[in-house]
Amino acid sequence: MKTTQQSYRERLDRVTAFLHANLETDIGIDALSEVACLSSYHWHRIYTAMTGETVANTLRRLRLQRAADRLANSDMEISMIASLAQYGSQDAFSRAFRDMYGKAPAAYRQGGSHAAFKAANADADAAGFKVVIEHHDAVRCISVPHSGPYLQIDAAMGQLFGTLAQAELLGPNTQMQAVFYDDPDLVATDDLRSAACSPCADDLELPEGTQELLRPAGAYAKLEYTGPYADMKDAYRWLYGVWLPNSGYEISERPGFESYLNSPVDTKPEDLRSDIYLPVETQS
Repeated sequence: MKTTQQSYRERLDRVTAFLHANLETDIGIDALSEVACLSSYHWHRIYTAMTGETVANTLRRLRLQRAADRLANSDMEISMIASLAQYGSQDAFSRAFRDMYGKAPAAYRQGGSHAAFKAANADADAAGFKVVIEHHDAVRCISVPHSGPYLQIDAAMGQLFGTLAQAELLGPNTQMQAVFYDDPDLVATDDLRSAACSPCADDLELPEGTQELLRPAGAYAKLEYTGPYADMKDAYRWLYGVWLPNSGYEISERPGFESYLNSPVDTKPEDLRSDIYLPVETQS
């Protein structure tokens, strides 16, 4: 028999999936209440208590994150980006974006954190950013798989976070990570494979709804990254296209991963800290 907490967890997962699938539509509290099968009054209180932010803040954060990705990685008109983010005017979008990202949309497109990596890519500057080589032992992880755009792994991350909390496995030293299996420049966006994960004990019985993920031992090139998740694409292009050919290392068949050192729920995008791990082998 399911506990009340399990029932609420499943409802929250359904709502989270619905939010990510419908960010570019007008989502009302009543629609979310129907997905959760609870009254709007009770559901909103439960959602806020379990996630640490209101539904409105979640929608705003995710929509602006997707907008930041489009600003950094596409030539889409800002007016269209604003419309897809469900803002009635470009001015309203600009105010909201500046409040969260510290720059107006046009200024962010030209000078966000991605700009430094774009310049290093254009100049083939292999020494532009510090990279260190680390050896990692094999690690067993609890994971939730994700298919589709890497930037939308938030849904799997939210499910994993909630599951860890429900199982009383969430503590101050819990590591939130993501493993990526495909090259987004070679594989269609909808076919990209990844997983939200967290290292766990070898004898842990995995909670329902999660999977075991074994991250193999080996060497990794670590790049310490600070800034919005939307800007990471150019950091990866620099690692693969500029640093790697000049490093004396070869890419490994092992998947790469990211480790997140703070949370987008309570951290400004410009202050988000992540470690990017590129799997490498010594050249033969």
